[in-house]
Amino acid sequence: MVNPADGSTAAEVATVTPTEVAETLDAAAGALQSWRDTDPWARSQHLRDAAAYIRDHLPDIAASVTAEQGKPLAQAEGEVAGAADQFDWCADEARRIYGRVIPARGAGRRLLVQREPVGVVGAFAPSNFPALLPARKIAAATAAGCTIIVKPAEETPTAALWLAAAAEAAGIPAGVVNVLVGDPAMISEMILSDSRVRKVTLTGSVPLGSHIMEEASKQLKSVSLELGGHSPVIVLDDADPEWAGEVSARGKFRNAGQVCISPSRFLVPAALHDRFVASFVAATEALAMGPGDDPSCDIGPLQNERRLQAMEQLVASAVSDGAVVESGGRRIERDAGWWFEPTVLSNVDLGTEIMVAEPFGPIAPIRAYDDLDDAVRIANDTDFGLAGFVLGGSLQRCLDVADRLEVGMVGINDFAIALAEAPFGGIKHSGFGREGGAEGVAEFTVVKYINVAPA
Repeated sequence: MVNPADGSTAAEVATVTPTEVAETLDAAAGALQSWRDTDPWARSQHLRDAAAYIRDHLPDIAASVTAEQGKPLAQAEGEVAGAADQFDWCADEARRIYGRVIPARGAGRRLLVQREPVGVVGAFAPSNFPALLPARKIAAATAAGCTIIVKPAEETPTAALWLAAAAEAAGIPAGVVNVLVGDPAMISEMILSDSRVRKVTLTGSVPLGSHIMEEASKQLKSVSLELGGHSPVIVLDDADPEWAGEVSARGKFRNAGQVCISPSRFLVPAALHDRFVASFVAATEALAMGPGDDPSCDIGPLQNERRLQAMEQLVASAVSDGAVVESGGRRIERDAGWWFEPTVLSNVDLGTEIMVAEPFGPIAPIRAYDDLDDAVRIANDTDFGLAGFVLGGSLQRCLDVADRLEVGMVGINDFAIALAEAPFGGIKHSGFGREGGAEGVAEFTVVKYINVAPA
């Protein structure tokens, strides 16, 4: 594994062979019946113990996240704490997977509905949140009584291995939680083609989601997809532009903008535009760039060379279409790592690439609007539908705009909306299904209806 801050070796991890993948599939299938028969209170305690293990080892896990992914250590620590929260929340939900009794026609009859584990789960996670995203899948699946095989990103596998260690330390039986590191094509093909895998869950890009869905459809596997986003931020005319610019910059550049729900299109009233931009630029230029293990840094490197090249292309395309670079805009040659300045663009044309394609990096395009209806139309004029944000003074007006946004999640005056207790997911090309909350556990269950008649 390569440290994106300086190109050095962050870790060395053994990779699996096809034989080992086959053995893992056998193990997950073999452990299923015993785990699904484990009573919910026992499963709950195992998950609670796993959460405690993660918290006990938080500094070490966070250090591995920073070394492999590049984010500042404080952000990595917050991510690992969030991973522990997933296990804690799902520990409670394991005891609350409810069915229902339907009033029946005729004396002595009972109509019962119950939720059961879907079965063996194949899970695929990306590199931007290498602890949190596998934790969402592992905690919910095991709470529901499923076994799971996780394929983390090949750039950042260590955090997922820590989660497997947490499961083992918590007494979760062998075969229930499995992590495979190695060739993505080989591992995914074997998981997707195995008929014993009944559920596939992916966090990733739209093209990858389309491929996973196509392959899963060949065996009619259940699928949950959390794909890309291009989150609009609508600033209302009663917002404080200095406050809005500052919090928007902090929200945008978390994890160097490599966040699926990162605010990525800023729509600002023309009357507030210049003050908003000035505040945004000031907050951006106050960010300290540096390697994630430097406690003074606010923003680290990009994950890989591909993201660096993509940022250069997005800025060049925007500028050629008339955008103004208010701050940043360039690659930084530093320590053999993948560094790009946090960048603020104004006067961005609606048709330019960065307003259409998910940027997934530290570039913030800002555009003025004159009419709120037009701002909502622009916000919804995309194939993505993951998250949206509204900044304003009147709660009622913010809620009115939130109702009109075509997204799965909305943050009002807040960009930190991913919580263990709340459903996370999108609509349109951003995917379907939810992670987190009661809805996230329900994704790993199937409904069985039982009709009981008197003998």
